[in-house]
Amino acid sequence: MQTPQKIAVVGSGLVGTLLAIYLKKQGHTVHVYDRSPDIRTVEFSGRSINLVMSNRGWKAMEDVGLDDEIRKIGIPVDKRAIHLKDGKLNYQYYGKDGEAIFSLSRGVLNRRMIDLAEDEGVAFFFDHKIWDVTLATATLHIGETEQGAWTELHYDKVFGADGAFSRIRHRMQRQSMFDYSQEFMKIGYKELHIPANPDGTHKIDKNSLHIWPRGNFMLMALANLDGTFTCTLFMPFEGENSFEQLKDEATLVGFFAEYFPDTAAVIPDLVKDFFKNPTSYLAIMKCFPWTFEDKVALIGDSAHAIVPFYGHGMNAGFEDITILNQMMEKYGDDWKTIFKEYQISRKPNADAIAELSLRNFIEMSTKTADEKFLLQKKIEKWFSDKHPDKWLPLYSRVTFSLHPYSEALALGDFQNKIMEEVMQIPDIEEKWNSEEVENKIIDLLK
Repeated sequence: MQTPQKIAVVGSGLVGTLLAIYLKKQGHTVHVYDRSPDIRTVEFSGRSINLVMSNRGWKAMEDVGLDDEIRKIGIPVDKRAIHLKDGKLNYQYYGKDGEAIFSLSRGVLNRRMIDLAEDEGVAFFFDHKIWDVTLATATLHIGETEQGAWTELHYDKVFGADGAFSRIRHRMQRQSMFDYSQEFMKIGYKELHIPANPDGTHKIDKNSLHIWPRGNFMLMALANLDGTFTCTLFMPFEGENSFEQLKDEATLVGFFAEYFPDTAAVIPDLVKDFFKNPTSYLAIMKCFPWTFEDKVALIGDSAHAIVPFYGHGMNAGFEDITILNQMMEKYGDDWKTIFKEYQISRKPNADAIAELSLRNFIEMSTKTADEKFLLQKKIEKWFSDKHPDKWLPLYSRVTFSLHPYSEALALGDFQNKIMEEVMQIPDIEEKWNSEEVENKIIDLLK
């Protein structure tokens, strides 16, 4: 236990709420501020991409005893279901038998997390707009408007968990020697919806991540507990096969009939959802440093916003908390060292998962429709099952292990070079699981 302090967390999203639980368990007084209303009192806005919890997220949950509670609101997903344009359906299993990610509704999870944080004694202040922070004194400035009168709120520490457009980071950016970059993708997304069957069951396999890969655009679907699926259409804002082209009902219906014909039976409210829900943006945000002395720290998306194609935005944010907590346990009340070691440990790994997530869009939208790519993954899984000490596939290293993201990126590149050679073996389709292929991989690993 640390010496109790008065700590503010700005942002009541998933990372901010879990962080508040950790800090409270360390004996601190914790206040969480959010400019939005209490999510438990409002309907979600049609901007959601379902979350997937993997080992890094579960580790953060287990360390504070919340994993069993959260598993109750998730659905295990052990494979991709790849819907090809010709109607063929391919399955690609993720890891070893029994390994699965968990599909979670963002709204359901966030509401449950706030309940659990309040049970621990964390105080939440919704509809409270934080406009600025005085870094040297960990003082928050709150008011109704940015130009109006502000009130000062004094704390020992402030954590910015207020997302990609963080007000806390905004203040930190005005320091000298603060690096910051923000890149918007040319691809946006729109939420769609598959309703449940009349008896409450799912219309398609609930234990798969459904992907309709179509090159520079794709559709995804993940199951919810109530029998529905949250679908996400990713596509360019402009140009061929883009949001700008889908301006009227006839064009939209025709587009889906051509590219996603098997969805006609399961997305009955396509037109209504498409024109009601906003088209949202995707951004990659990087910065450094993440901390100011022993007073202020950024965590989660406020420090490293990434794109969602590896399903690791939440998991990476939760792993921030795991590492921060390890530093708190190690260094006690030496917050300067805690903050310094936390950001040194996390920064290269945050950059690595940002790169991996960007690459995974190409894998999901294009490569999953390629028979050669699917064969490569099949060979990797076969070799890994035979030689688990020699080969852990990249996806498993990222998702089903706690190995650093930076290590996963480097080893993934090395493994891919090996597989490029293996895939050149004549008649690889016939002899993919032969002794020749096995020995070739072992030789290339030396």
